[in-house]
Amino acid sequence: MGNKEIQPPGLAQRFFRWFCDKDLLPSIEGDLFELYRERLLKEGKFKADLHFIRDVLLLFRPGIIGIKNKEYKTNYIDMFRNNFKIARRTLWKNKSATIINMLGLIVGITSCMLIALFIQHEMSYDTFQPNAERIGRVIMEYSFDGGEESSKGTFTSTKVAPYFSRTFPEVEKGIRMTQTSAILQLEGSPVTESGFMYADSTFFDAFAYNMIHGNSKTALNGPKKVVLTESMAKKYFGESDPVGQALEVGDNKTVYEVTGVMEDYPYNSQFRFDFLASFSSLGVNQEESYWNANYTTYFLLQDKNSFASMAEKLPPFMAKESAGFGADINFTLEHFSRVHLYSPYSDFVANTNIKYLYMLAGIALLILVIVCFTYINLSTARSVERAKEVGIRKVSGAGQSQLFWQFIGESFLLCGLSVVVSFILVYLLLPGFNNLIDRELILGDLMSPTFLTFILGLTLGLSVIAGAYPAIILSKFQPMKVLKGVFKNTSSAKWLQQSLTVFQFGISVFLIIATLVIQGQLNYIQSRDLGYDRAHIVSLPIGWNTDFQKINTLKKELKASSQIIEVSRAASSPVNISSGYSMNLPTRPENEVISVNANPVDENFIAVTGLEVIAGSNFTEQHIRQTEIEPWEKKEFHYIMTESAAGKFGWSPEEAIGKEMILNEQGTVVGVVKDFHFQSLRNDLQPLVLFSASWGGRLLVKINGENMHESLGFIEKTWEKILPERPYTYRFLDEDYNRMYQSEMQLGKLMNLFSTCAIVLACLGLFGLSSYMIQQRLKEISIRKVLGASTFQVLNILSGNFVRLILFAIVLASPIAYYVMSSWLDDFAFHISAPWWAVMLAAILTLAIGLITSGIHGLKAALSNPVTSLKSE
Repeated sequence: MGNKEIQPPGLAQRFFRWFCDKDLLPSIEGDLFELYRERLLKEGKFKADLHFIRDVLLLFRPGIIGIKNKEYKTNYIDMFRNNFKIARRTLWKNKSATIINMLGLIVGITSCMLIALFIQHEMSYDTFQPNAERIGRVIMEYSFDGGEESSKGTFTSTKVAPYFSRTFPEVEKGIRMTQTSAILQLEGSPVTESGFMYADSTFFDAFAYNMIHGNSKTALNGPKKVVLTESMAKKYFGESDPVGQALEVGDNKTVYEVTGVMEDYPYNSQFRFDFLASFSSLGVNQEESYWNANYTTYFLLQDKNSFASMAEKLPPFMAKESAGFGADINFTLEHFSRVHLYSPYSDFVANTNIKYLYMLAGIALLILVIVCFTYINLSTARSVERAKEVGIRKVSGAGQSQLFWQFIGESFLLCGLSVVVSFILVYLLLPGFNNLIDRELILGDLMSPTFLTFILGLTLGLSVIAGAYPAIILSKFQPMKVLKGVFKNTSSAKWLQQSLTVFQFGISVFLIIATLVIQGQLNYIQSRDLGYDRAHIVSLPIGWNTDFQKINTLKKELKASSQIIEVSRAASSPVNISSGYSMNLPTRPENEVISVNANPVDENFIAVTGLEVIAGSNFTEQHIRQTEIEPWEKKEFHYIMTESAAGKFGWSPEEAIGKEMILNEQGTVVGVVKDFHFQSLRNDLQPLVLFSASWGGRLLVKINGENMHESLGFIEKTWEKILPERPYTYRFLDEDYNRMYQSEMQLGKLMNLFSTCAIVLACLGLFGLSSYMIQQRLKEISIRKVLGASTFQVLNILSGNFVRLILFAIVLASPIAYYVMSSWLDDFAFHISAPWWAVMLAAILTLAIGLITSGIHGLKAALSNPVTSLKSE
């Protein structure tokens, strides 16, 4: 084999010929080959090959690299400008399709923006806390010895934080907190402030804050110290520095020293307070004890891995600690950063269920899917109309990729315009949306980098997803077929249109069923017989230590009005009673106690709340007075049990009457009431004991409801006469009850709103699609009419296909929706069954809406003059 036959590496040759400018290729390649031959003779083939490859790679640079076909060299700026111009003209020319698509995009994108803002807000809870990963909330679980059931919650005793901080090296700081309302003096007048929180001085070591005045290291050291938020500092002290000033707190006007001012706490925080007072201000109530379990405890751990270590250490430690307590007590730690979305235990702020965010995100996605499908459907329906345009462009030299980007450009332009309009709409709608969901979403969130990135991604994603399929289909048209006039829409395109229509209406059916089930459960919550009456009952905070005689005078004055039916003093309203007690019998061992909830009430509680006495009798005034006797050992107590509580001792309601029992103190059972729901319907019915008492921090006033304004005015006037030192505030029991279902209420409102949007969008798509489909069959309809077809027959032909598609959608979506909503209902201990009528109603509604939507065009076509149509052909 001679040297002349040996060639350089083939791959390197092909690479060079691929990238080299055609004008430069012959001369440079000749030089490369000449060099290669010289090296071949001097250095051998291996080295010559290596040199050749190196030379090729060095030549891969600007000036050498050329475009293979210069005649098609593209100026991308001009191409973009040209595509934009064509897109603008096309959109303007096809106004009906543009309006339908743009309306759909605007409604869809606006809905998604609002949902995204809500989800972003809920996900942002406490993310500003730098130590969030190291903070744990303490959950206590206890059961009395022999008790069948345990109680679990965020209530912890005063001993946990300081004792565990000293005992466990994993705990860096322990923080005890409790929130209450307090009466303050503003310009000489009493004002009730609900955001009054007590916390250990370690609060500032664990949680983020920005101090404006004062020293956080010492601000909460010692009793009677308080830090104000900036807004409260301005409210009580104006623009001056309040540090060192005095603030009168409570009925007794206890003087607190203002030791600091901090910025208002963010709204997306588990804590919302206006005043932060030192925990040591609570006096004897803050002394270390396992039994005073009325506080929330947080631990700042050494590192986030300490959670696992604490989980191992706490059970054996508490088993040893609680020996002899007569109760099993254990503590676990809950990650602070997961409380708002994942915890079943709300505390200072109502939680949001992460499932509801998933549901809303799913609805947003379904809305976008509907919008995209509408765009695809209308584009493919118009493909015949646009085929000629594509054919002419192809004959004129347009490549498939150019046509593809032209159609994507149209989609992008439409999405871009819709996003701009949606931004404006969100700006205008946000205040109303905030009222609807009871949140404070702020306009600034619209401009956050996260949200802008989301919107940019949404615009590009929608443009590509909605525009890609029509772009691919339209750019593939064969120009010869088109220009010969033999082009027809493909069967695959028709199949796609039908599939997307089924999917759109399937989504609508799903959302209608989901909305009906949620509304059904909310109606059930509102209308269920709870065992007590909560209508027209006003709840007024009166303070635990307010004089018994003074409250009795207030009750008598109020009952003097014909509009007041009854007045009662109690510790808790029947809406939510969560005070844990243990009950036992004098004849049973002391450690065989039973956990129950209990509520101290007066003799009017049953009359106000309408509880049904099924055995025995109500408390009497004498029973209440017997609890006023001093000293404590001489007080006499009487009990009224629910039938479940009586059943815990194996008593029937009648057997319970006259029996002696112990609820902290020994007393006599005088009555049994029917079980009632004194907690959320998410929980099972629990046993409860009412005990006679002359104290309690709440006054319940039952009014007749005939003239609400006048009744409330009378209550306020009487209150100010007898209790002028306490500010007058009130709430209706219905409000307290609805607050327990805040998450479900919000979900119901959002489902109503966005399900309606989804249904409107699906109808909008069907409206546009039916318009094009009927337009394409106009000649066929005219011929049928000339041959004698009636209007009904024509309507049947035109709408029959849509009806079949909608029926198919109903069959597909109904079982899925039924299953999903049945799972949601299982979260409630008391709930409706997923109603069959919801499926039927959803089917009827969807069918009716679909028929009306498609029937508008069908009726117009059926009533049109066939001669006009045939003449145009």
